Amino acid sequence: MRYLHTMVRVNNLEKSLHFYCDLLGLVEVKRTDNEQGRFSLIFLADPENAEQAKETQSPVLELTYNWDTEVYDEGRNFGHLAYEVDDVYAICEKLQNAGVTINRPPRDGWMAFIRSPDGVSIELLQKGEHLAPAEPWASMENTGKW
Repeated sequence: MRYLHTMVRVNNLEKSLHFYCDLLGLVEVKRTDNEQGRFSLIFLADPENAEQAKETQSPVLELTYNWDTEVYDEGRNFGHLAYEVDDVYAICEKLQNAGVTINRPPRDGWMAFIRSPDGVSIELLQKGEHLAPAEPWASMENTGKW
């Protein structure tokens, strides 16, 4: 058995691509537009594994965009996505500066939770050793749910 991808339905493709690509740093490796089914599938990977993901489609995040408006629940029923990051403080600062709420700040220098524009819970984990506690994260309270 081999892990292939995680699929997330999105309501606003432009906003979702900005979040996942511009803010989180993923790259688009494949796109399929299905006129008859009226949907698009956009496959995203981390930059280090993008070339491999183009060939094997693994591991990737599949954004499914239905062209006709649908209302989706907040998406927590499947759990969350998790990404290892080089500097959890730097990515949280970048996201916060872009207006993203840090639901669970990286107080421990290791783990944070945020939400995508479609309400998908995303865990950010520090690569390697935990970073030393630092402000403003160390004293920041949780916001909302993750």
